[in-house]
Amino acid sequence: MSLNWNLEPPPPSKLADREIRLTGSHLSGKSIALLITGSIAAYRMPDLIRDFRREGADVVVYATTEGLRYVAKEALEWCSQNPVIDCFSSDAEHLSDSTPFDAFVVAPASYNTLNKAVSGIADSVVSAAIAAALGRMEHQGTPVLFAPAMHGAMHNSILTGSLQTLQKMGVTLIPPLLTHGKNNLASLELIVAATIRSLSESTLRGKSLLITGGPIPVPVDNIRSITTRFTGVLSIQLAREAWLRGAEVELILGKGSRHAPEYLNTEIATTFDDYRRTLNESLQEGSFDWGIFTAAVADYQPESVFEGKLSSKKDQLTLKLVPTVKMIDEVRQNFPELKMVTFKYEENISHEELMSIAQNRLSKKVGSQLVVANRVEDFKADGTQVAWLLESKQEPQKHVGKAGIANAILDRIELTA
Repeated sequence: MSLNWNLEPPPPSKLADREIRLTGSHLSGKSIALLITGSIAAYRMPDLIRDFRREGADVVVYATTEGLRYVAKEALEWCSQNPVIDCFSSDAEHLSDSTPFDAFVVAPASYNTLNKAVSGIADSVVSAAIAAALGRMEHQGTPVLFAPAMHGAMHNSILTGSLQTLQKMGVTLIPPLLTHGKNNLASLELIVAATIRSLSESTLRGKSLLITGGPIPVPVDNIRSITTRFTGVLSIQLAREAWLRGAEVELILGKGSRHAPEYLNTEIATTFDDYRRTLNESLQEGSFDWGIFTAAVADYQPESVFEGKLSSKKDQLTLKLVPTVKMIDEVRQNFPELKMVTFKYEENISHEELMSIAQNRLSKKVGSQLVVANRVEDFKADGTQVAWLLESKQEPQKHVGKAGIANAILDRIELTA
């Protein structure tokens, strides 16, 4: 970003002062109680509130006196567009009977608050609200999440016992960042994602998915490789959305892919051989309901890899390329019960030819349950991806954009779950 500001004002916006631009709808129509306690990490809560709202949530803040030492009440009200509840009144706000919450998120959860919750102490509006939340969790299944934050010196056996008790009760503990001798508050992205996952009613909950993506390079020498321009964004979108819906997800990304969210179980394959080994080991060790194979696996590799670095002074370099193993065929042969989503990308062919190739993938020989087919000629002018989703005995369905394609794939999988 350049520092040369021309001093012009920002362009006008249709959003009102406290409105936010939605980035998703996972929490649309949901009401979230955010319970803030006495940890310095409370200063980050205005951003968390806005992140919840970006997913469509309505957020009501409960705060202890100690918590409000680290973040201004006015800032919390400005961000949430709701009054902050910091004391008892005749409305018994801690019970939230008139307007029940869909989820309770205690963030940051201090040492004091965590131990109070286990001991049944309800001596403030926040601890009383937690007591009521735990009751709603036991009786109605309302999710309760705690995001701990405290100095490592306070992580003693008392705290460990309280955390274990909360887990046994059914509470979701959002792991802190263990850095510099402290239990630092988890990333706001993880807190929002964990809340979304806790509220999922998808049939993918409890299902296990293996997803691959990104470029799978083949080495030429110790420092050079042949790769593709693909980035793994679609596979990351698929893995993230599946996780938010409650699935257990393992993601294998090729080297050179974009970074996946921290909460996803991700492995990086540096070469084709590494990818092949990692994929087969994962399938042998795990019990997956579906495999979604978006990885741009190399079709050819050098017949031999040069040990060391090829000289850059050569006038001409000739590489003999040989075909790689077709991983989709190998997976189908070795794991015949695995339900598969495979991808086919083409250029310089007609739509009819693309559909014919994709339909062949649905044959008993290849055995894909779903095929995603696209060609560069169908992409939007701005590069937006356009793809067709095919399955047996159904008309191909057109989907636009990586998010739309990912959701369509998972929606179809849900119908079989």
